[in-house]
Amino acid sequence: MIKIKKDFDKAVEVIKKGGVIVAPTDTLYGLLADALNKKAVERVYSLKKRSPDKPLIILIPSIDYLSIFGIKPSSVEEKLLERKGITVVMDIQDSKYEYLHRGKSSLAFRIPDYKPLIEFIRKVEKPLVAPSANPEGKTPPEDIKKAVEYFGDKVDLYVDKGKKKGLPSTIVKVNKDIKIIREGSIPGQEIKKML
Repeated sequence: MIKIKKDFDKAVEVIKKGGVIVAPTDTLYGLLADALNKKAVERVYSLKKRSPDKPLIILIPSIDYLSIFGIKPSSVEEKLLERKGITVVMDIQDSKYEYLHRGKSSLAFRIPDYKPLIEFIRKVEKPLVAPSANPEGKTPPEDIKKAVEYFGDKVDLYVDKGKKKGLPSTIVKVNKDIKIIREGSIPGQEIKKML
């Protein structure tokens, strides 16, 4: 049975139980699941038919969540994350997160620029994986109707917040310089200026 709700309330329990939901992020509708639940993460890969060597972006509500992964961000990485809406790729040493970094030894984090989602992650008390809610190669859905077309009852819950037409987030990696891996909702030039 397809369950559609207008807010995040019911979704807290679904995620805590290891479920997968479709909900709006700060950019697009995403497939959200507990990043610390390996089974839930694998389910997201299978639903998206995502290439198994491509890591997923992880949403966190605040910088202190990075300590879960044993990551100490540099001051530049911290500044980028605090700007909200920028995805920052950081190196990770811990092999127990192999199922997340897929052999790349780095993970991509973002503090979403969307208050209801930040509050939701805080209630779930877990970081969330959040790829766009479409099978690989298909267009991200602009509304719940399209997401339901893609996934039907294979997803535990849909959170409908109307039309969501955005660009995916800009992904950056900080080395000596700032490398723009993917240009998205925040122009690379603006990010470089910011620093």
